[in-house]
Amino acid sequence: MSPSESEHVDDTTITARPDLRSAIEAILLVVDEPVAEVTLAQVLERPTGEVAAVLRDLSAEYTAAGRGFDLREVGGGWRFYTRADYAQVVERFVRDGQQARLTQAALETLAVVAYRQPVSRARVAAVRGVNSDGVMRTLVARGLVEEAGTDPESQAVLYRTTSYFLERLGLRDLGELPELAPFLPDDVETLEEQK
Repeated sequence: MSPSESEHVDDTTITARPDLRSAIEAILLVVDEPVAEVTLAQVLERPTGEVAAVLRDLSAEYTAAGRGFDLREVGGGWRFYTRADYAQVVERFVRDGQQARLTQAALETLAVVAYRQPVSRARVAAVRGVNSDGVMRTLVARGLVEEAGTDPESQAVLYRTTSYFLERLGLRDLGELPELAPFLPDDVETLEEQK
């Protein structure tokens, strides 16, 4: 191989690698469980060895930079975790964050759970039209939503609102939730049939 060919190969590798790094980071930001290198390689259509090397590079880079998060290989896969050094700060945020206002996404998700409970994350996502996993984790951490068993057909975890949710809204029970009909569009039956 001539020097110019070698440079070309290296340039291609260098050019392709940032895209791969970004794609891996994007996927890892939305996962609930560790993802195997093989799975990432299949989704990204790249060799497993290349994906494994990028994962190890990213992990070392985050550690060297002293980031507040860590990329770890755990349970046969890779996932982001908060760095142990910041556990107290994160715990305080989660605990004190219960007093903070809910985001629009959290309010929408909470409404779906309240009116459709018990409901799976997949059903919440279908109603909202976007992935709600992170929002559901936040609502569980804030004590507004809790697990309510599993769906017998799909084995998906079901969620319901908590007594703390009722307390925060000043309700005795779910029967006191306002009717949805006045807030729904006129063609709601058509929308439901299309889902």
